[in-house]
Amino acid sequence: MSVETQAPPVRGRLPLGVYLLAFSLFAMGSAEFLLAGVLPAIAADLDISLSAAGGLISAFAAGVVVGGPPLAILTLRWPRRTTLVATQAVFAVCLAIGLVTDDYAVIVVTRFVCGLAYAGYWAVAAVTAISLVTPDRTARASGVVVSGLSIAMIAGGPAGALLSYFTGWRGGFWAVAALTIAAAVLTMVALPATSASGVPSVRAELRTMRRPQLWVVFAITLLSTAAYMISFNYLAAFLTGITGVPAVWVPAILTLFGVGAFAGLSVGGRIADRKPTRALLAGAVGIAAASALLALLSRNMVAVVALVLVLGIAGFILNPAIYGRVFTLAAKAPTLAGATTVSAFQLGISLVPALAGVALNAGSGLTSVVWIGAALAVATVPLILLDRATRTDPHRPMPQARTIPTPADATSPRPQTRHPHARRRDIPTPADATSSRPQTRHPHACGHEPSSRPWT
Repeated sequence: MSVETQAPPVRGRLPLGVYLLAFSLFAMGSAEFLLAGVLPAIAADLDISLSAAGGLISAFAAGVVVGGPPLAILTLRWPRRTTLVATQAVFAVCLAIGLVTDDYAVIVVTRFVCGLAYAGYWAVAAVTAISLVTPDRTARASGVVVSGLSIAMIAGGPAGALLSYFTGWRGGFWAVAALTIAAAVLTMVALPATSASGVPSVRAELRTMRRPQLWVVFAITLLSTAAYMISFNYLAAFLTGITGVPAVWVPAILTLFGVGAFAGLSVGGRIADRKPTRALLAGAVGIAAASALLALLSRNMVAVVALVLVLGIAGFILNPAIYGRVFTLAAKAPTLAGATTVSAFQLGISLVPALAGVALNAGSGLTSVVWIGAALAVATVPLILLDRATRTDPHRPMPQARTIPTPADATSPRPQTRHPHARRRDIPTPADATSSRPQTRHPHACGHEPSSRPWT
């Protein structure tokens, strides 16, 4: 697929459009993190069970998993700005419909459609961001866009939950809808209109998806996301039930994970463009080490709090490298590959309850959950090494090829730094051997300068 053009890629500081995309993802992502904080209020208001209220989380996740790739194909020929604004509008409208009804089934459907729109926006936003910068800053631009999610985790979700505490559970979601509409207006005004330099091709997108290296990166995405999210999702219960942290401090410690995630994205975005393998390995090894130490030092409050920060850093330091690898492998047709990456992220999150449920239903304690996270991170390492083995490092100098002299080369003049006698005593070339002239001919015949000494 041809890369859409709106302005020459910017060198130096990242353009404003990249930060606008991050803000938009923050606004939409806040709805995902807000829901977990108001589940009891939703269950009480709709007169449903807590597990049924949790089904709203599953509906949103299912929309993200299945929605990204089909929407990428459906909107492939649309200008990117049009796609971004359209998905934001669908997200806000569906969110509002779910807020003005008490019908649980309708709310489930609106959450699913919100997930579809969210996946479509995320995929196109990532592709748009890399089109705004030079190729050597792809990972950094992707990291800034994804940082909108970490800010949603740190501030958006908790702030929305606090607002909902005072206004009812719908209050926080109305704020999310308003922010999404504001971001859509800013996108229309501040993000240049895009147009394709060539005709986008669904066939080219599908052909790119047949590259085995892409699926290795998708597997890295799924496993690494599940590795840190399984510990994060059960962190509150781990802190209160095993470490003995007072419940009042749990939100602050969870926010510390978000701070670490933001720091990891910042560091990862700066190193991933030139050293993607180091970023990926640092993240995987860091997740494994932090998870294992959480299990081993589970009753040491100071150590656990520090390790929560480390887990956030390690979990997100590899995200820019993941996007950098995807868009490097799918440079000519990035839209479907970007959408599939979003689905892999969400699928990794969706697998967490099932993986944790196996351990907990078997009678294992919460410590077993973080051990699962460590095992998933360790399983990521061979895939990272496989990705490194199957790619060519563009920064490694190519070896110089050896040149084998040809008969014509042998008859060319010798370097002038050699003594003239050495040139006259060279072994005759095939051309000389077939010549009818004697081998002791005058040096003028070979093109040498005249010599006052006799030929010997």
